[in-house]
Formats: sequence, structure tokens, C-alpha cells
Amino acid sequence: QVQLVESGGGLVQPGGSLRLSCAASGSIFSINSMDWYRQAPGKQRELVAAFTSGDSVKGRFTISRDNAKNTVYLQMNSLKPEDTAVYYCNANIVRNRYGPSFSYWGQGTRVTVSS
Repeated sequence: QVQLVESGGGLVQPGGSLRLSCAASGSIFSINSMDWYRQAPGKQRELVAAFTSGDSVKGRFTISRDNAKNTVYLQMNSLKPEDTAVYYCNANIVRNRYGPSFSYWGQGTRVTVSS
């Protein structure tokens, strides 16, 4: 089994910052990608930040990865009320050497930006 566990969400004032973490654990041979999505109330889930190699900056958000810890981070700066959403981690993981890759989702961490 593979588990993705997000953490770091919470209530923050507009203009503030948060750092989200997503740790993958379980039967993992390799991780092809780990990306961040979000879903605001009444809206579809959308891609927030992704990268295929190295770190990526998407405006106010920066995604980074610690391969040794199977962990991906999302640094969010200058947060706005419209950033309020549940943030999900998605990973494409190979569980054994000759097996296919599968997509896994975490349970989500809620971010609320409000004064």
C-alpha cells in the first residue's frame, strides 16, 4: 500500500504564507512525480504546481521536493482569499521494479485565507 499524507494547512491572513508538506510512504520503488492540486468550494479540482525535474515557481507558489524523504513541499506566499481551498497532493508511483505506475491522492489539507 501507498499513503500520501499532507500537512501544514490552516487559517492565515491575506498576505501571509504557509508551507504545505506531502509525504509518501509504503511500498514505493520510485516516484515519477508529486504535484499539488486544490479544490475550492463549488469548483473543480485544479493543478496548482507541478514539475518534472527540479523545482518550479508558479507565481506566488513554489514547489520543491526532498527525494530522500519522498516528500514534496508547497511554499505559498502573498496568500489571497481566493486561495482558500483544500489542497491535495498527487503522486505517480511505481511500487516495484517491473510494475506499472499508479496515481495516488492524499486526503487533503485545508487552507483558509481570511482576516
